[in-house]
Amino acid sequence: MDRFVSMSIFVRVIERGSFAAAAEGSGMTPTMVGNHVRALERLLGARLLNRTTRRQNLTETGRNYYEQCISILAQLQSAEIDARDMRARPRGRLRVSAPIIYATCKLAPAMRDYLDSYPDVHVELALNDRVVDLADGGFDAAIRVGALPDSNLIARPLAPSPRIVCAAPEYLLKHGTPATPKDLENHHCLAFGFDSGPERDWRFILADGSQQMVRVPGRLDVGGGLALREAALAGLGIILQPEMMLEREIAEGRLIRLFADLPAPTFPVHIVYLPERKLTAKLASFVDFMTARFGPGPNHVARTHGGHGVAAYAETY
Repeated sequence: MDRFVSMSIFVRVIERGSFAAAAEGSGMTPTMVGNHVRALERLLGARLLNRTTRRQNLTETGRNYYEQCISILAQLQSAEIDARDMRARPRGRLRVSAPIIYATCKLAPAMRDYLDSYPDVHVELALNDRVVDLADGGFDAAIRVGALPDSNLIARPLAPSPRIVCAAPEYLLKHGTPATPKDLENHHCLAFGFDSGPERDWRFILADGSQQMVRVPGRLDVGGGLALREAALAGLGIILQPEMMLEREIAEGRLIRLFADLPAPTFPVHIVYLPERKLTAKLASFVDFMTARFGPGPNHVARTHGGHGVAAYAETY
């Protein structure tokens, strides 16, 4: 028998005074009610009620157990109400993993609007340029930049992230301005550094839609996009980085965009979360906010497929 059901029936017996009274309106017979009470007594190894043909009284053990049952059942009811309430309105802690640059340039500036709309949600942004396991890390959602690895995650697309080539005016004045991607072979290029080595094969989309890969030379590799931008601002070389990270510097004239007439290579961006039969209100509110603020258009839900795909993830984030 379900112990919580038996506890509830035991409390009902005490409050109503008899098995027969407890059975009324419960969908049980007095015999079934008695079976629940006897099951508790067997479980506890002690008598809870002294019963006669006319009346019943709580034993000392029964009185203490009754008080504990009242407390436990109240806590259980409170937990159930809280759980339903979390489904009904956004509240509680929301943990989100995001690449450093995306969080810095996109998420953090947008958090004021989200938090103003949902005052009972506490957002925790974890900045990480590696793919995290949502379940193991205790994350509600993650922002993924690049091709998604195969998994059972639910993915909603956001606007893709274009990457552009830039250099400081001082660098271009000293070394000249490359006219085509091929000219980069004769320039100082700053590469994003990975554990596996620097990214020095830069991909470009040409005017006719074809792709060109250029192996770029250089003497400085940097393992972070923001530091890479600072190196470019100092005139140390040419960078290929996300447009979102360079917009202000370009607008202020501190960086010059190169090959502006060529389509920018882009990475797909998604918000991903674990599959659930029904999303919590806080997660649903955040997913809706992200797709409305940063989505590519009408919402589209995709599920990545199970397997062991390889992600081209966060190459410059």
